[in-house]
Amino acid sequence: MKMIKSQWVGLFILLVLLAFSLLGIVFSPHSISQQDLNAIMEPPSAAHWLGTDHFGRSMMTRMAHAIGLSFALSVLCVLTSSLVGTTFGVWAVWGGKKVDSALNVMVNILLALPGLVVVLLLAAIVPGSFLMLYLAISLVQWVEYFRVVRAVTQGVIQSPARQSSEMMGFGRWYQFKRHIWPAISPSVFTLAAFGGANAILTMASLGFVYVGIQPPMAELGLMTVELFPYYSEAPWLLALPLMVIALLVFSFHLLAGKRA
Repeated sequence: MKMIKSQWVGLFILLVLLAFSLLGIVFSPHSISQQDLNAIMEPPSAAHWLGTDHFGRSMMTRMAHAIGLSFALSVLCVLTSSLVGTTFGVWAVWGGKKVDSALNVMVNILLALPGLVVVLLLAAIVPGSFLMLYLAISLVQWVEYFRVVRAVTQGVIQSPARQSSEMMGFGRWYQFKRHIWPAISPSVFTLAAFGGANAILTMASLGFVYVGIQPPMAELGLMTVELFPYYSEAPWLLALPLMVIALLVFSFHLLAGKRA
């Protein structure tokens, strides 16, 4: 399974942002909450490569931590939701009608509520909790994997090749690796790429309404809200988090492109 050119571009952008985050966190001489009231909203300079915000905090340091936080959330949410959704999707087909019916009822209950509303409700219980954000977003996203994997697996289970493996005495783990996983993996990888982008957008959206990550932590959505009143005085400050959000989402969408 080869990646096409646009996917390599998306991967490259993500790696560049990740490298910036890691280097900024490790080597920055400033902390995310360190203030310098004598250097408020300074433009980029040798002392502060990306300038300072309205509290005199280093934008480079805060952007590095915010990007790292977005990467951490997206990776955790993708790993958890894909694992749970894929497992339940295959189990629904292989477990019989009772298991399939029970899982479908649970999924339909979750689908009855808009995903963002569910995340908002859970995040509002413990504002600023990274763990709660991770659990809430994963709870919403695994349903997508379940529906796709279940639909694809139903066709594979009925295929002559899979039935031949079963009649020859091969176990279910072999059948999964040999027949089911090759059929569902392209869809799972595509959903994972979109899921990473959606996790970042969801966390930023919660930052917009102040129920996501709380100050003084650095988060892209929260930074956008905090810096918006100063867009006329220091437009570069507002542009930084918005540009990074756009790049992250754009890169994940490129990764979701059709594989060769």
